[in-house]
Amino acid sequence: MANAIRALSALGDPTRCAIFEKVSVRPMTVGEVAAGMSVTRPAVSQHLKVLKEAGLVRDRPDGARRIYSIDPAGLGPLREWLDRHWDCALDAFKALAEEGDR
Repeated sequence: MANAIRALSALGDPTRCAIFEKVSVRPMTVGEVAAGMSVTRPAVSQHLKVLKEAGLVRDRPDGARRIYSIDPAGLGPLREWLDRHWDCALDAFKALAEEGDR
C-alpha cells in the first residue's frame, strides 16, 4: 500500500500529472517533456525525479541525455489498490441492488 500512496501523492501535483501523461504517449527526453509546458527544464527534471522515486517512470541513458518512459511495474501497486476499492464498490452496489429486489 505504501507504493500506491507514493504514486498517488506524486500524481497529486498537476504538473507531475501532466508530465506523466506526456511520457505515457511515448518515451521522451526532458527537453521534449518540457516543450510546450509552462515550467523550466530543471523543474521538469525535478518532477521526473519524484515520478521516478514513486516508481511511475523509468529512465535509460541515450548518449548524454536520458529517455523517460512509463514504468509498468510501478503501476502495478497503484492498480491493485484501485482494484481493491473498485471491488468493494461493486460488492456494495450488488448488495444494494439485491436488497431492492426484495
